[in-house]
Amino acid sequence: MRIAAGIEYDGDGFCGWQRSPNVRSVQAELEKALSKVADHAVCCVCAGRTDSGVHAQQQIIHFDSEAKRPDHAWLLGGNSALPKDISIRWVTAVNEGFHARFKAEARSYRYVIINQLVRPAILAGKVTWVRKPLQVDAMQQAAQYLVGEHDFSSFRAAACEANTPVRHVMLAEVTRAENFIYLDIKANAFLHHMVRNIAGVLISIGQGDHSPEWTQQLLQKRDRTQGGVTAPPDGLYLVSAHYPEKWGIPRSPRPIVFG
Repeated sequence: MRIAAGIEYDGDGFCGWQRSPNVRSVQAELEKALSKVADHAVCCVCAGRTDSGVHAQQQIIHFDSEAKRPDHAWLLGGNSALPKDISIRWVTAVNEGFHARFKAEARSYRYVIINQLVRPAILAGKVTWVRKPLQVDAMQQAAQYLVGEHDFSSFRAAACEANTPVRHVMLAEVTRAENFIYLDIKANAFLHHMVRNIAGVLISIGQGDHSPEWTQQLLQKRDRTQGGVTAPPDGLYLVSAHYPEKWGIPRSPRPIVFG
C-alpha cells in the first residue's frame, strides 16, 4: 500500500527534514515512528525538504508498506511514537501513482516578521525580529517583480543542487497586521534558501536601504553575490504542497497567524 500523510513540525530542534548521520532530523524521527507501526523499515518521501530551524504546517509525505493498517492506526500509532515537536495531522491511502514530490503542482510558504523595538521572548524561533521600522508598501511593490517565470540565480544558495534556477512564482504578497508582517509566496518549486534570500532582500527594501526596483535588478543580474543577506530560518513555515484533486489530498491549512 502507498500511504500519504500531512505532517506538522516545529523546526527549532531539527537540522532540517533530511536524514543525516549524527544529527536530529524530521525524516529520521518520522521513519522510526512509522516503522514501529508497520513492523518493518519505512522510508518517507516529502514534498519539499526544509532547512534547519524551518517549520511546517503541512508537509506532505508518502511511504509504502506491506502492512495492512487502518488509517487511524497509522495516525494514532505514529503519533504515540513521535516526539512532541512532530505531529501527524492526517493519513490516507493513495494510488501507487501518487508521489509527494513529483506530483505536487506547487508549494506555498509563509515568512513571519515581528517588527518592533524589543526582541520577542515567547515567539523566539517562531518569528524573525526586525527592530528598524519596515515600509510594507515598498516591500509589496518589490515582491511583485518576482511573480512569473524567472531565473532566480540571485536568490539561490551557493550549495543549491537544482538542475535549473528557473522557477515560476504564482504569488508573492507582503501584508501587515499590527506588529506582524507576513510574506506569502507560492511557486511550482523552490531553490535552496530561495524564500529566505527573498525575505532578506525585501527586509532591506523595507528598511529603505534599496528601492523596490532592486528586486528586478537582482533578477536580471543572476548573481547571488549581489543579492544581499539570507534572512534567518526563524519565522519560515512550509504551509503546504498542492496537488490535483484526483489524488484526494486534504486541502491546505490557513497560513499561521500571530497577534
